[in-house]
Order: sequence, then structure tokens, then C-alpha cells
Amino acid sequence: MTNRRTFLAQAGLASAALVLGPRLLKAESLHKPGLQLYTLRDQLPTDVKGVISKVAKAGYKEVETFGYDLGSSSYWGLNAKDFSKLLKDHGLSSPSGHYGIDSFFGKGDTSELKKYIEVANTLGQTYVVVPSLNGEFIKTVDECKAVAAKLNKAADICKASGLKLGYHNHNFEWKPLGGGATFYDTILAETDPKLVHMEMDIFWVVRAGQDPIKILDKHRGRYALVHIKDRDKTNTDINTEIGKGSIDFKSIIPKARAAGVTHFLVEQENFINIDPYVSITESANYLKNTLHV
Repeated sequence: MTNRRTFLAQAGLASAALVLGPRLLKAESLHKPGLQLYTLRDQLPTDVKGVISKVAKAGYKEVETFGYDLGSSSYWGLNAKDFSKLLKDHGLSSPSGHYGIDSFFGKGDTSELKKYIEVANTLGQTYVVVPSLNGEFIKTVDECKAVAAKLNKAADICKASGLKLGYHNHNFEWKPLGGGATFYDTILAETDPKLVHMEMDIFWVVRAGQDPIKILDKHRGRYALVHIKDRDKTNTDINTEIGKGSIDFKSIIPKARAAGVTHFLVEQENFINIDPYVSITESANYLKNTLHV
């Protein structure tokens, strides 16, 4: 029962929250670091349950999936429903998943896309993300425009099932096509911003010689997710733990927030002289304690 003293105490806390307010609410709303599970692609096939447990213990709250096998209808032996339960049992949610749909871009076949949409909905995901595509589809500006039209169509199909379509970049998207055009500029210009959402892989943007902050500022509202992947200072072709490399995430992450990004996902494609679980823990701690994600 709420008595007068309890009521006053609760009211005082509410007032304090209003006064100290945005900072308290902000602190509570942050600290949801995510991990793209491709980071642990070598470990997942042999011990999916153990890997997911260790991801949660490392401090992550979200995961981005990859690797759903249409042949076995499973994530490393677990069907989508059981995999979803495994995530929930460890306090993890999944805002997005990577699903390759080259058959759609090539032949217009929607069957794979529709199966992936079913999986994404089973996991409670919001975004079906195109992780990459066949370079044979985008050799000319006209071909890039055709792919953009197919992205719009795929996004419409996703929308009909309550989902959103995303696109994840590497660095080939900035290969010159002639006349100053690139595939990346083309899809940003030719896709519907209300339908096609972008996932910026910051490492690949930097490696392509582009400026993540300029892109985020220019295209506010287009980016829903980012991959936080640091660049080794010595061997710039590989990754290192977040905060150990050369990418200035302290400057980039606030700009990403301002541009509308809501999901911040660590991805590391290699480990050098470090246990993978030590590595992802270090990166999670840097996200929470330094970048305040």
C-alpha cells in the first residue's frame, strides 16, 4: 500500500528526475552495445549456446544475426524459434539480421527474401539488412539504378510484413563508375528514404577514403545502424579492439546519434594475439564507458 510518506518519496524522486532529468534518462537509455555475430563465426558452429552465453557475459545487450541456413532452416542447428529463445534467455535482443538476397537482385526471385522475413519476424527483428551484393550487378550507372529500384521493391515487401530493409556497405560501393558517380551515391539518391535504411560500416567507409561524419551529416535520417569496427594502426587492412585503433569514434558516435542512428554494433573480422572473448569484452567496455553506448 502506498502511504503518504511513500507517496512523497516517490514524488521527490520523480521531481529529481525532472530536474536532473535528461542526463538521468539518457544514462538509462544508453548502454545497449550490440555485437554482429559474424565476429564469432569460427566459434558459433561448434557451440552456439555457449557462444551466446559468453556474448551476454561480455556485456552486450543486442546482437545482429548472420548465417541463417536455408537448407537446414536453422542457425547452427537451432530453428529460428529456439534461437530466439536462446537469445532471450540471456537477456539479448536482435534488432537486425544480415540476409543475402542475391537471387532477388539477379533473377527477381522473392522466395529467399520471404523466408528471411519469416525468420526476422520470429526473432523480433526490425531490420532485414542486405550485407553485400554481387559486384556483377553494379558495373554501370544504369545497373546501379536497377539495383536501387530492386531495393525499393524489397523494402516494400518487407514493409508489408512489418519490417524495414537495410543496406550494409563495404568499400567497393565507392568505386568510380564514370561521370563522378558511385554505387553508394546512386542508391542514396535512387532509393526511397522512408523505405531503405542504411547501416554504415565505419571501418569500410574510412578504408574507402571517405569521411563518416560528412556522410552522416549530409544524409541525416538515412542511417539506423552502424558497425563499430576499429582499424589497426600498423596493418590498416585489419581490425583491432575498439579504442585501440586509428578511427576517431569519440567524434563519430555523437554525429551518428544526431543523424538518427539507434543501434551501435561491434564487429571484428579478425583477432590478433588475443582471445576472442577477451577482445569483445574490451570492446563492449569501451562502448559503455568511453563512447557511452
